[in-house]
Amino acid sequence: MLRFLVIIFLATFPNWSFASSAKESQKSSSRNYLTIVGSSTVYPFAATIAEEFGRNAKSKNPKSRTPIVEAMGTGGGFKLFCSGVGVHYPDFSNASRRIEKSEIARCLENGISEPVEIKIGYDGIVLANSLGGLQYNLTKEQIFLALAENVPDASGEKLVPNPYQKWSDIDAKLPNIAIAIYGPPSTSGTRDAFVELVMEEPCVKLKVFEKEYSDKKKRQKKCHVIRSDGKFIEAGENDNLIVQKLRNDVNALGIFGFSFLEENHEIIQASRINDVEPSFDNIVLGTYPVSRPLFIYFKKEHLNLIPQMREFISEIISTDTVGKDGYLLQKGLIPLTDLEIQKVKDEVKKSF
Repeated sequence: MLRFLVIIFLATFPNWSFASSAKESQKSSSRNYLTIVGSSTVYPFAATIAEEFGRNAKSKNPKSRTPIVEAMGTGGGFKLFCSGVGVHYPDFSNASRRIEKSEIARCLENGISEPVEIKIGYDGIVLANSLGGLQYNLTKEQIFLALAENVPDASGEKLVPNPYQKWSDIDAKLPNIAIAIYGPPSTSGTRDAFVELVMEEPCVKLKVFEKEYSDKKKRQKKCHVIRSDGKFIEAGENDNLIVQKLRNDVNALGIFGFSFLEENHEIIQASRINDVEPSFDNIVLGTYPVSRPLFIYFKKEHLNLIPQMREFISEIISTDTVGKDGYLLQKGLIPLTDLEIQKVKDEVKKSF
């Protein structure tokens, strides 16, 4: 019966061959462009590199395609990136924090050796609001009390669900304005860095937290928990959406990267934190207390699988890209020093 059906099939499609079918299958399983996922903070930098690389590549080969960059958050990017090897999985993952051990373990489980890290520069995390509102000058302690799920009660002896509704409830010197802060979701590297750099420091020093959670790691984890009563509003991975929310609500604050502040300085203003404003110079000097490095990771397994992987990596680590006169400077990236760039290049070369 099977033989009979094959004869009918070949008679109906005389030009068909198993070889042509194999070629079509191979063609559908190949990819001649690069894919990049991950952090919304790193997205504008990675997209700029992709555009520059695409223009240069097309000048040499008109059929070349610009790398595709998608923003889904640092955590979401690593989840997809570490899902497997092959054309159906991303080549690069942007990150606004270092990859975690659990994410490396996921990569290893799916046949990916430890991803190669490329530090591309530095960024500050800002609290900002509309130019139409008051400009804030906040301490880390005040920000923690505004955002934490649990805070000390009036006696300082017991933890209670956060009762603060207005900034003036925290400190009478602060505005008599309802607390409303737009920020990224839990999958965001910006949020991870913010809770670590801003909320953790004042929290772990509180005796009531130390008493309640004697284990340091558990205490740190509890210090990172943000209230869920509506005072903190998750606005997704798109930082531009947070900026739009601030335009419409002059009393609200938003959390996002310094580059978005630079791009939207005509409509929003930054808060000082610990009496220091987020500026290019303050982030470079390390005086602004909420700054962090930014990264792009890649798979060694894709170096010989996807065309132009090595060329694109070379574009990323070029001094013309991430150096003190690099084109990412115009996008708000705080550049690497020459020494840092050389160190990055040396590490990347080991994977080649």
